[in-house]
Amino acid sequence: MQTETIPINHPDTIQKALYVLNTGGVIAFPTDTIYGLAASASNSTAIENLFEIKGRDQTKAIAVLIGNLSQFEQVGYLSITTSREQNNNALNLARHFWPGALTLVVPRHPDLPDILSPHPTIGIRMPDHPLLQTMLETTGPLATTSANLSGGPNPVSARQVLEQLNGRINLLLDGGQTPGPIASTVVDCTHTPPIVLRQGAVTFTSLKGILPNLLSSPQ
Repeated sequence: MQTETIPINHPDTIQKALYVLNTGGVIAFPTDTIYGLAASASNSTAIENLFEIKGRDQTKAIAVLIGNLSQFEQVGYLSITTSREQNNNALNLARHFWPGALTLVVPRHPDLPDILSPHPTIGIRMPDHPLLQTMLETTGPLATTSANLSGGPNPVSARQVLEQLNGRINLLLDGGQTPGPIASTVVDCTHTPPIVLRQGAVTFTSLKGILPNLLSSPQ
């Protein structure tokens, strides 16, 4: 396979990405943290290919990126949460911190492929990257993980992606240097109160400003 590389702001970027994704391919692109690797969130075969490209254990869940709040309920089945409070907690955090480096764990929509997660939950994020958001609004939700081989360094440039994945992926969108490998903060909204599973770019203090009863999981 030959990996095609084009600038993320190229006029044909969205159409090229859409074609690759709709035909079961895998793409890489810059986010507001590092470069990500993605396949259609509704294509089991493409997601399986995503695991194979990275050499990733399929017992590890794959998160989903979305481009706007209207896509939230396409992947997060909020209506089956055990309480209205859990529903509201997830939506309040999304409205305050998205787009941004915050991943929310919510019940997984039953229409999503099982291969995305061994659990009945899914991690969802809306990245703070305008060009990527525009693309996601067209492609729909994407199953996304870091654009590296499992155990390899997290890439912050297109060159670093190619050093690990050249010839393994169909399309690479070059957006220059990304801000760096600071992980997103992960909050599990399936608990009441929600629990911070991983401290990251969005601080615990900022989160508690919106949800004062928020808990932090022992690290």
